[in-house]
Amino acid sequence: MRTVTPGTRVEQMVEALASAGHRVTPQRLAIIEILAKSEGHPTANQILRRVRRRFPMVGKATVYNTIQLLKDLGQVLELEFGDAANRYDGNVPEPHPHLVCTRCGRIDEVMQPTLHDTAESVANEVGYRMLSHRFDVYGLCPRCQSKYEPAKTATTVE
Repeated sequence: MRTVTPGTRVEQMVEALASAGHRVTPQRLAIIEILAKSEGHPTANQILRRVRRRFPMVGKATVYNTIQLLKDLGQVLELEFGDAANRYDGNVPEPHPHLVCTRCGRIDEVMQPTLHDTAESVANEVGYRMLSHRFDVYGLCPRCQSKYEPAKTATTVE
């Protein structure tokens, strides 16, 4: 599991596009920068809104196509959540565990490389060739716990 600076991730994504023969337009660069610098695993619509601050005329297709291209090049990890919007991780494009708040949708990363080894070991044990894996823990983030769960106070019953 690697962790690199946002600037390095931008360079890596730009290099991947260029090496595959794709143009790096100003709009694509803006999308890449958002993905590389984002800490919150944005949705495509969140990326679109942020790109439009610099490029008001950019279309939804440009964002979706760029994300798909980066996914195909192994530069972005897509997190699918059933009925909720997919989220994207441009910081660490390899599969890795996430903590997901079921109330506000916050996603935190867990950098636990041994989980990858465990997934690979389990797959090998039963004869699978692992292509990918996903491990998410669902619950309430600290903010939602304090906001929505009343503080527990000690009471004595006599």
